[in-house]
Amino acid sequence: MPMFTAVMSLALLGSALGYLLGVAAIHLRVEEPEIVQELEALLPGTNCGQCGFPGCPAGARALAEGTAPVTLCPPGGQPLAEALAQKLGVALDLSALADSGPRVAIVLDEQCIGCTRCFKACPTDAIIGAPKQLHSVVSEACTGCNKCVDICPTLGIELQAPRPTLSSWQWPKPAPLAEAKP
Repeated sequence: MPMFTAVMSLALLGSALGYLLGVAAIHLRVEEPEIVQELEALLPGTNCGQCGFPGCPAGARALAEGTAPVTLCPPGGQPLAEALAQKLGVALDLSALADSGPRVAIVLDEQCIGCTRCFKACPTDAIIGAPKQLHSVVSEACTGCNKCVDICPTLGIELQAPRPTLSSWQWPKPAPLAEAKP
C-alpha cells in the first residue's frame, strides 16, 4: 500500500505541475512581431549560421530591426535578397553579395580519413559517415556553408556546383545557327 500511495502522489504532483506549465505557456507567451514571422518564412530555415546569426529566426529579427543587410543569407542568393528588399521596402545593393551559384560539399574519397570533424561542424547534418570510415554528403541537405571545408585536416572536402539529377537536368541550349547567305 505505501508503494501505491507514493506512485499516486508523484503522478498527481506531475499532473498538477504539467497543468501549471501549460497554463503559464499560454498566458506568458511572447509574440514575435508579424514582420519577423514573415521574414523568417522567406528565409531558407536551414539555420546554417552563414549570416553570422545563430539561426534564421535571429537573422529575421536582425532584418526587422534594421541591423542586418538584406544580403545576409548566402544560401538564398540574389532571389532571396530581392524578396527581402521588396518586403522591407529598402534599396538593394548587390555589391556585398557574391553569387557564384549554388555550391555543395564533395568529399574526396582518397583524402578522407574518417576523423568525423566535418559532420560535427555541419549545421544541417548533410554529412554522413562513421569514425574511421569514408564520409559522404547528402547534396539535397547541403547549403554550401563552407564550415566542413574549413575544419577538414586533410583538405578532403571541396565545394563544387551540384551534380544534375533527373529532376534538375536541363537540355543545353543549342548554339545559334549562322544565317545562310544567298
